[in-house]
Amino acid sequence: MQNFIKDVIPSQMKNMRIEIDEFIELYNEGKCELVDVRVEAEMKVWQVNFGLKIPAPELPARLNELPKDKLIVVACPKADRSNMARTWLAAQGFEVKYLSSGLLGLMDHLKGGKAKMIKI
Repeated sequence: MQNFIKDVIPSQMKNMRIEIDEFIELYNEGKCELVDVRVEAEMKVWQVNFGLKIPAPELPARLNELPKDKLIVVACPKADRSNMARTWLAAQGFEVKYLSSGLLGLMDHLKGGKAKMIKI
């Protein structure tokens, strides 16, 4: 947690989040893993067909499912829970960022023919 609080200055806060285009590039290169932290009820309403699905409340019990050799990108519909999950995972020693536009922004970005941008 000590390092987290050091990042809470404007010049370092950009290191906490990742933009959609950078995420897509790293995901396609196999350098990051998406972790959808929505709760199960939300996942039933609309699905993201790639990445890991680990609701935020289940993260402590499911840490062993997260790769330690890749950047973890946590996401929720916007960015609220994903930023909290990012903070907690960073305190556990993971290299982690949250998706700045959230899953809603990602889906909007990928609509139409752009969905082919993601290699799944």
